Amino acid sequence: MRTTLITVFSLVLGLWITLARVSFGLVGPVAAWLGPTLGLAFVWLWIWTARRMTQTVARGYRIRPRTRVALVLSAACAIAFGLTAPEYADGAFRTLFGELGGAGANEMSIALCNPFGIIAIACAVAAVAFAAADGRDPRPEEDEDLIDESGMVLHPLADR
Repeated sequence: MRTTLITVFSLVLGLWITLARVSFGLVGPVAAWLGPTLGLAFVWLWIWTARRMTQTVARGYRIRPRTRVALVLSAACAIAFGLTAPEYADGAFRTLFGELGGAGANEMSIALCNPFGIIAIACAVAAVAFAAADGRDPRPEEDEDLIDESGMVLHPLADR
């Protein structure tokens, strides 16, 4: 269930990144580039995270909050990116915020779209790494193989 939910949500966010401006009437060439590049990479990272989370649960380990927080931050930045990414329409770059707030908001949106996109992808990569780390076996103690019958750790130079 969790994998399906994350996969569907990743598809919705990938479409939002790619086609948010088109759905509000700003049609141009930028959407054609965002789909196979940023949108596809974003969806792939989220599906990879979902698979790692499924493997973690199947192995009997819990998913730590850091994985969920990374996904939430990635989603928030992806939504903000969809709102601020420019589209070349009518001979100028226009954004959804620029349509609502005027020229100043348009310039600010264009300035903020790259950081939002970078943070969205970086948080998605962090979520994959966190999910993979959650599913690993705990590290063994360093001295487990050096303990003798009395419970004492043998000296590294002692005869075995």
